[in-house]
Amino acid sequence: MSTKVAELSALFNQDNEAAWVANLWDKFNTQRSGKIEEWKELRNYIFATDTSTTTNQSLPWKNSTTIPKLCQIRDNLHSNYLSALFPNDNWVKWEAHSADSAVKTKAQAIEQYIANKARLSGLKTVVSKLLYDYIDYGNSFITTSYVNKFKELANGEKVVSYMGPVSHRISPLDIVFNPLAESFEDTFKIVRSIKTIGELKKLAMDDPDNAFWAEVVERRQTLKHTLGGYSKEDFDKAVGFQADGFGNMYEYFMGDYVEILEFFGDYHTKDGVLELNKVLTVVDRSYTAREADIPSWQGTSPIRHVGWRIRQDNLWAMGPLDNLVGMQYRLDHLENLKADAMDLLVHPPLKIIGEVEEFVYGPSEEIHIDENGDVQELGKNLSGVIATNNEIEMTEMRMEMYAGAPREAMGIRTAGEKTAFEVNQLATAGGRIFQEKITSFEVNLLEPNLNDQLEVAVRNLDQTDVIRVIDDDLGVQEFLSITKEDITANGKIRPIGARHFAKQAQDLQNLMGVFNSPIGQMITPHTSGKEMTKVVNDIVGLTGYNIFSPNVSIFEAQETQSLMQQATSNLQGEQEASNIATEEGI
Repeated sequence: MSTKVAELSALFNQDNEAAWVANLWDKFNTQRSGKIEEWKELRNYIFATDTSTTTNQSLPWKNSTTIPKLCQIRDNLHSNYLSALFPNDNWVKWEAHSADSAVKTKAQAIEQYIANKARLSGLKTVVSKLLYDYIDYGNSFITTSYVNKFKELANGEKVVSYMGPVSHRISPLDIVFNPLAESFEDTFKIVRSIKTIGELKKLAMDDPDNAFWAEVVERRQTLKHTLGGYSKEDFDKAVGFQADGFGNMYEYFMGDYVEILEFFGDYHTKDGVLELNKVLTVVDRSYTAREADIPSWQGTSPIRHVGWRIRQDNLWAMGPLDNLVGMQYRLDHLENLKADAMDLLVHPPLKIIGEVEEFVYGPSEEIHIDENGDVQELGKNLSGVIATNNEIEMTEMRMEMYAGAPREAMGIRTAGEKTAFEVNQLATAGGRIFQEKITSFEVNLLEPNLNDQLEVAVRNLDQTDVIRVIDDDLGVQEFLSITKEDITANGKIRPIGARHFAKQAQDLQNLMGVFNSPIGQMITPHTSGKEMTKVVNDIVGLTGYNIFSPNVSIFEAQETQSLMQQATSNLQGEQEASNIATEEGI
């Protein structure tokens, strides 16, 4: 072994933790390679503009049209999921677990703080991306961190631009775990990411828990200067590991990108010690930059997961589109088969009998035929094309149904005459799969993440934070000062958008059914108009317009009457003045 190779081997010798974390990533990432290929095939169908990029390219059809049915179902599910999660601004509720935590001022402070941070940190945008993961991959992953972002003014003064919790999407392609574990909370997690040196510097500045990145940046820059005298061949001989997505380690280390593997969970050391609830950060697959307890007070990793279609004994869930790829293949097959058949009908092949001179097949062209010669079209039957149209339509309807898409929301109505109440009942029943899936997303992913945000905020908030809120009663803008004590309580945050969305639809149906029946006439004298107004205001989501307020029509009628009386009085005064002037003139 040459001296340079020996020097490189010593320089990049993997420490014990880095070695087993990297091997664990490779092992579980390789085991799911078949699933990754399925995801890639689905992605190709979703974004295809023709069949040349899909598995349909092997079919011998002249036409290559693709029907974007999977893409349409995806867009339909995403828009309805997002609307259900955030139906209005009051989608966050505090559920106290003690009397002190149930005080109205504390509950309002927590709800307004979380809602404000969710809005300023762009949580809705993150959730939108997670919903696409939920649909495309069948699995969504989210984590939380705390950041302090400052803006430096021209005079050198630093002003806080954002201070608080931030949620981050983790791509299903960038995380591995033991899929045979009893639950996602019970297994280790390894998250892979690629960051630039500049991003690591910014992380060290913004996040109190990430100050160690400054040392990583300094180490990489030192390595880069040291490695200038080595060749690519020296690296190939000395460095026995690879970073995914990079051609070789020489290009990797001489570039500006850093591969990071972060391990969360329990592990057993070579000395026989069981380490619990640890986080290990491995850089370059050779250096352990951080080995510490998971900072969360809950003692578990801040990574949350939800699956669309749960598999028994496998934590990798299925997505709504996974088993529709074959039907999409069938759709494109039928569409191009039909198109080729139509081409044959319009431009059929010709059967030439006997001696026929070369000719151009087209309108007003002459064909010169010898004795006993002939040119005949090989016509085809249209019945097959019509049957293909019907089969395509039926396949599309079945795909919508299998994906659990809310068909009534797309304006699709089942046959038969129905009353308005019957239509609402059918819409609710037809959307049960949709409602169950979005409620699962809200309960298993969004709710734990919001509580992680509250926990990380309580743990890191060391100064007064000022947030903007809207007073529900007066509708005016206020600025509320929040301290650590204001948001420290025993309880949990509950997002109620999807659950409230379903309850609203059910409540409206029940009210219409009751008050359109004889029972409604019986209970009308005992029904509060004010409370009913609040219910309608909440259900139809018109809170921001200030349409409803107690007895407002009486006050407005009184105001109108007063103005009419004033106008009448003014008119009478003008007439009297005119009469006096006329008499004086006489």
